[in-house]
Order: sequence, then structure tokens, then C-alpha cells
Amino acid sequence: MKLDIIRQRPFWWLISSLFIVASLIGMVISWQQLGAPLRPGLDFAGGTRIQIVRDCAQADCTAPIDSADVRALLAQQGLETGVIQVAGDDGQSVSIRTRNLDVDEESTLRSALASTFGPLDNQSTQIDSVGPVIGQQLFASGLIALIVAFAGIVIYLSVRFQLDYALLAIVALLHDVVITMGLFAWLGLLLQVEVNSLFIVALLTIVGFSVNDTVVIYDRIRENIKLHPERHINDLVDDGVNQTLTRSINTSLTTVLPLIAIVLFGGETLKFFALALITGFLAGAYSSIFVASTLLAWWRVQSGQAIAGLPEAGQPVEETP
Repeated sequence: MKLDIIRQRPFWWLISSLFIVASLIGMVISWQQLGAPLRPGLDFAGGTRIQIVRDCAQADCTAPIDSADVRALLAQQGLETGVIQVAGDDGQSVSIRTRNLDVDEESTLRSALASTFGPLDNQSTQIDSVGPVIGQQLFASGLIALIVAFAGIVIYLSVRFQLDYALLAIVALLHDVVITMGLFAWLGLLLQVEVNSLFIVALLTIVGFSVNDTVVIYDRIRENIKLHPERHINDLVDDGVNQTLTRSINTSLTTVLPLIAIVLFGGETLKFFALALITGFLAGAYSSIFVASTLLAWWRVQSGQAIAGLPEAGQPVEETP
């Protein structure tokens, strides 16, 4: 199978544009409703999170926990602004995020929950607290890590290849990051899925995976340019992508399959971490093949480098149909 990447370039770019627009719309709506492009988790927003599970061996679990009852209980405790999420397949678990509580307030709230909903499973009960300053520091550290990663990639690719390779690879990486963030923006709006420090780890992993795939394709294109400097860049890019296509598909599939297993059978935290990786890896494979390579061909034509071996390579050269 040989893909005609360049000839179908408008189609590939249209698909990417639709996903990016949908992602940006989700982040804008999230910003309007939540004050952030993604629903921030405890790591970033700070506060106290209490997760309880009803002990069905002692309590009546015929009906799931009603979030309205939890809301009424929080109002009695002066915690009307708390965020409530009923979890578990049978609805016997609830996660509550509120402002920072001291030890006495935590104990009072837990006792009130046990009195209202029946005995709780002490082994499954979790209480986490993060101060607002720590949350801001974690968020700032995550952003710095992403910026440093992008800067390192630009420097490496500029030295290994050329500056235009590096900048176009960054465009492809932004494509992957925006689509992954867009998915979680919509998940936050529709399912109240929060992002935490693990999400930053997922983004950094996606960046590393995607740029690796892009480097492999760019390296093959560069070799083709050296071997056939008289050929048009469009043909060389097509050949380079098709020569590495099997490798790209196999790498992506063997990486994504274990992650699908984690989504299906893993815990709540790992499930969304794996989902972020799956989204980013698939977007990365797509952008490496259909975005980064086609952008390189387009840029070389626009900058008059369509045929590297010609003396007049510095002059504009018309793109072949």
C-alpha cells in the first residue's frame, strides 16, 4: 500500500483542523464555566478531597447514593460550594472536593456521611489535602516542564537537521497536545473528569513519543534528498513517509494496545492517564505522517527549495500537480 500524502494534503489538514477547532471550542467553554481550559483536579486547585465507599456488608446498598442528599449534607456543614461526584458501577462510592478542612472538620464530615448513608468501608476511604500554594506550584512546574521539553526539541532538531524541521515538528507536537487537551476539556464538561499532575506527565510522554516518530520520518526524507537531489520535494516526502509507514503503524499499535487494557481494567486514576496517552499517541502518529511531513513539503516549495539539487534552488519553484 502506497499513500499519496502530498496530493491528498488538503484532506489530511481538514481532519486535523476539525479536531483542533473542536478542542479549542471545548477549552473555551470550559474556561467560561470553570475559569480554566480544563477542569482542575485537587493537585492544581487545592483543597480537601474525601472519597468514601459504603460498606454494603452492614449498610443497605439497594439504591445508589443520591448526590442531592450529599449536597444537602454539605450545606448543613457549611460546605455548599463542594464538588460532588458519585462513582462506582453501583453508585456506592462518592468523591467530595471542598475547601481545605482541618482535622476536626474532616472528622465531623465523615461522621455525618456515615450517619446519613450507613457504615463506611474504612479501608476504601481516602482523604487528601493540597494547599492552594502547592497547587499553583505544581501547575507552574508542569508548564515549565512542557516549555523546557519544546525548547529542547527545537535545539536538538536544529542541530540534527535544520531549523525549519524543528519548527514544523513543534507545530505537529502542538497539534497532538491541543487535541489531547480538547478531549479532556469535553470530558471535564460532560463527565466532570479532572486533570491532575499525572496529566502533565501524560503530555510530556506524548511529546516524546510523537517527536520520535517525526524524527524517523524526517530522517528518511533527508536521506532521500541527499540521494536524489534532482527530484521534487513532494516526491521525496511521499517516498519517505511510505518507507517508514509500516514502522510507524506497528510502533503505534504495540504501544496503544496495552494502554487500552489499562483503560478497560485499570483503576480510575490510571484509566484516564492511559486514555490521555492513547489520544496523544494516535494524534502523534497521525501528525507525524500527515501533518509534519506535508508541512515540510509545503514549506520547501514556498521557500524555493522544492528541488535541492538545482542551482536556482533559492528561487521560487512551482509545485508539481
